[in-house]
Amino acid sequence: MAQADSTERTTARGGAGTPVGRGGFLGLRHWGRDARGSGPWRRGLLVALLAVATAALLGFHARVPNSVGNLGSLLETFLPWVGLAVPVLLVPALLRRSATALIALLLPALLWVNLFGGLVSDKSGGKGDWTVVSHNVAAGNTDVPGTIRGLVASGAEIVALQELAGPQVGAYETGLAGSYPHHTVEGTVGLWSKYPIADVSPVDLKIGWTRAFRAEVSTPQGPVAVYVAHLPSVRLKAEGGFTVRQRDVSAQALGDAIQAEPVKKVLLLGDLNGTMNDRSLAPVTSQMRSAQGAAGDGFGFSWPSAFPMARIDQIMSKGGLRPVDSRTLPRDGSDHLAVAAAYRYN
Repeated sequence: MAQADSTERTTARGGAGTPVGRGGFLGLRHWGRDARGSGPWRRGLLVALLAVATAALLGFHARVPNSVGNLGSLLETFLPWVGLAVPVLLVPALLRRSATALIALLLPALLWVNLFGGLVSDKSGGKGDWTVVSHNVAAGNTDVPGTIRGLVASGAEIVALQELAGPQVGAYETGLAGSYPHHTVEGTVGLWSKYPIADVSPVDLKIGWTRAFRAEVSTPQGPVAVYVAHLPSVRLKAEGGFTVRQRDVSAQALGDAIQAEPVKKVLLLGDLNGTMNDRSLAPVTSQMRSAQGAAGDGFGFSWPSAFPMARIDQIMSKGGLRPVDSRTLPRDGSDHLAVAAAYRYN
């Protein structure tokens, strides 16, 4: 009997001898002192500090400098994934029965919802006047015929392609000709359209060859200036960090060209090798609206196609073009997913 009374007293204090059957799952009914005498507000301080650090990265990502390995741009490229720290840290917070850690975890959770919660819901708004598709088809595409079939099946009226390899250009021209009577190819980027294309001119991205151009598409609702672009690739190197200098120079050149565009309604279709969160793309993103952010369902990650982790393929607009739907297309032979958006011409 004395032993039973001792057990009851230990149980009431929430000590190390708490029987599993009476403590509930993980002992969550007992938030008293542990065997070392630490209470729920003193336990799990390391977990709480990690939660605060996670919140700092989310809330002050723009303050992370690019001066060392372009860490700021690297963080912003994969910023939504920082939120995974919350469920990971929740496990030790519960195991330690730490009230401090659980409260601290509210900070990154609320910040993540504030930054990205709007992307999770479906924001599509019905049928558009026409649909556009942008796709980095990849020079090493393992299934060009399948990619062509997917593009045609999308039903898009305007299709922009990047990373067109010389030997493959003819295949795309032949395969898309039946659905898209108008097309132009400049360097390694091209545009196919069911509507007439005119006034095509290269955009100088300051890299020595053509990876962007501007064209005017005559839609039934009126003219649209369409920019097709493939900004230089970025690299993650042990000795140099996240190398983005050339991409950033090209982003500035592209932003300048779009800002000087005389046609009011403008579309940008392309692989920008960066996300809308990346500060280095501000010359472009500050003046344009993302279709995915305005009318998408989810994050719309497009790269790499085997396990998409970032939205680096973009469809953006300005000047009264309203996106009503945004999505990715099924995987094909490219290492990118094609992205699509439907627009209303206002």
